[in-house]
Amino acid sequence: MGDDIIKLHIENDSSLGEVFEVTPAKIAAALNRSPDMAGTFDWTIGYDCAQFEDQIADADALICWNIETANLAQRAPRLRWIHATGAGVEHFAPFDWLPNGTTFTNNAGIHGERADEYAIMSVLMLNNRVPEMVTNQRAARWAQTFNSSINGKTLLVVGVGHVGGGVAAWAKKFGMTVLGVRRSGEPHPAIDEMHKPDAIQALVTRADFIFVATPATANTRHLLGVAEIAAMRPGAGIVSYSRAAVIDYESVRVRCEAGEISAILDVFDPEPLPADSPLWHTPNVIITPHCSSDDTDVYIPKTLDHVLANMRRFRAGEPLENRVDPVLEY
Repeated sequence: MGDDIIKLHIENDSSLGEVFEVTPAKIAAALNRSPDMAGTFDWTIGYDCAQFEDQIADADALICWNIETANLAQRAPRLRWIHATGAGVEHFAPFDWLPNGTTFTNNAGIHGERADEYAIMSVLMLNNRVPEMVTNQRAARWAQTFNSSINGKTLLVVGVGHVGGGVAAWAKKFGMTVLGVRRSGEPHPAIDEMHKPDAIQALVTRADFIFVATPATANTRHLLGVAEIAAMRPGAGIVSYSRAAVIDYESVRVRCEAGEISAILDVFDPEPLPADSPLWHTPNVIITPHCSSDDTDVYIPKTLDHVLANMRRFRAGEPLENRVDPVLEY
């Protein structure tokens, strides 16, 4: 883009709440942290697509979460970069709408410390049988639930990216053996054994706990399906962190109902979870309503810092970080 002033449009979704809202004050604060970017772009802010068509018509770049993508190339002929304010972008798939020459980036890695804290907290809760204790509490039932140390136990991390790698590193600090699954099979310093997805059914039989952090794509739907959930050892626990479509929740519900496994679930389909869903009342399940890792203080500031760093690359004609592969859908 050279020295041209970039037109950036930011489309907020008010249903997501204040944690995810980009405001003029947050932009000003980001520019104070990156003063070299002042004067390099003009920006507009919209809400709930009320004026989206007018605001996108001459935009070079777009920050958003949920927009109408049909015919976007015609509606926004100058658009060359779209940034999604979340890590999971399956609601944009398939990416056949993406205009030629337009790069799509996401917020992978922005969750950082908050995600790591939730991840290891959830594994520790499973080891301490907290879902079972909460079930007993609701029933006013005194039932002591003892367990052994987490040291020496086995964690299976399905999806070893930013968050999966973070929980693996914490698990090693607690003396755990960590098995990993990632599409590439490439090793990770915190993973004792790395495998590809075709090994999952054998791996779940070895795991005391399973942490699921893989994105939802056409290839990962029910990656942990009926057979994999059935293969979990009695007393094991599972954490659903990334997207509900990756796990067969009905199989999880049945085994939790029977007292065979426990679960901590943060993501659902649909969201919000309907009031009549049996998951609300399933024994040995703890529900956190998709709020596990979005830091109220720093999520959008870190997002804007990331966007401004990429803006430098965009202006210089360099590859952007956190590019989404339209084929892989993440």
